[in-house]
Amino acid sequence: MRHTLPIAPQFYVTAPQPCPYLDGRMERKLFTALQGEHAQRLNDALSKQGFRRSQNVLYRPSCAECSACLSARIRVADFQPNRTQRKILRRNADLRRNATSPWATEDQYALFRRYLDERHADGGMADMDIFEFAAMIEETPIRSRVIEYSRPARDGGRRSELAAVSLTDVFDDGLSMVYSFYEPDLQNDSLGTYLILDHVEIAREAGLPYVYLGYWVPGSRKMGYKARFGALEIYKGGAWQDIGAPDDHTAELHPLSVDPIAEQVARIALPEARGTAD
Repeated sequence: MRHTLPIAPQFYVTAPQPCPYLDGRMERKLFTALQGEHAQRLNDALSKQGFRRSQNVLYRPSCAECSACLSARIRVADFQPNRTQRKILRRNADLRRNATSPWATEDQYALFRRYLDERHADGGMADMDIFEFAAMIEETPIRSRVIEYSRPARDGGRRSELAAVSLTDVFDDGLSMVYSFYEPDLQNDSLGTYLILDHVEIAREAGLPYVYLGYWVPGSRKMGYKARFGALEIYKGGAWQDIGAPDDHTAELHPLSVDPIAEQVARIALPEARGTAD
């Protein structure tokens, strides 16, 4: 006789800390460890329920009075770039993509530092050294890739120039852009948008239906760009739905907006372990 049992991770809650997206609010996360032989299946299952990976941890926001953070993904089959996005694709047509194993390099870190110093000098990653950077890239228990984008050598040089990097996870139903960074001197080329557009193309070529973008937060200028992509879905009320009109979603505080932690955990659908015979 063969039995199947659910994979049963332990869930925890972080202490409140200042929210990086909405001023004056405190964030709290529900999280679990991502490790062992079932890591890929657990990651696939929980990512479909609004969770996000950071190294060997899966988390999703679970703030006391705020439910503004909404996991977002693009439906690849229905996505069509708009006029502005088509211009961005043409502007970056000379970029060359190279997908590698999750291995950190000095060139990547140098680009990462320039990106942080220019765009996120006061952010939570501002003090990250090369060893912490390597851990972010390399400590992954699931199928991950580093996707580098380079421009051809200029001014007679022999070496191409690294322009952008994305740490990308591969799910059973899509790609997840874990973290991306790019050359700040090329800000006018809209490389952040280009990376998303190219990931849609990668997913299309691989037959994967979604590109996961992390969290969209109504009311946050940092996250507003995600709502500019067509065929966008958000995870809200325990289900994926079309985003509709972005202005219909608010970031208002309400004491009943988030269910108790025990109820949240009880509703999480866990994958089953492989059957074992008696």
